[in-house]
Amino acid sequence: MKIRVYYEDTDIGGVVYYANYLKFCERARSNIFFERGLSPHNGDEFFVVKKVEADYIKSATFADELEVTSKVVSQKSASLEIFHEIFRKEELLFTAKVKLAYLKNYKPAKIPKETLELFSLFK
Repeated sequence: MKIRVYYEDTDIGGVVYYANYLKFCERARSNIFFERGLSPHNGDEFFVVKKVEADYIKSATFADELEVTSKVVSQKSASLEIFHEIFRKEELLFTAKVKLAYLKNYKPAKIPKETLELFSLFK
């Protein structure tokens, strides 16, 4: 998924604020639903982030065009781990491994087959 860095994404020096890299990854995960006319939040069923391991390699700056890639690296009945990379052209800027837990009525639940099929596009 391509993302343009806007002024609002940066600090006073024009460098992308560290938390925004996680927002960019969230957008990439949500976009897989939106592209198919679906929502990542389905009433009382949704994903929450359980754990994040992030590595900030180089800084993105105002007006950069970034590419966010996503790949499912592990899958269990009620959770997924996704590996994200953010590039500026071919230059790797950021990586993150994000563990998502699936909840129904705010309790862990089995991920529906249809939802798993969407995430299979990330492999």
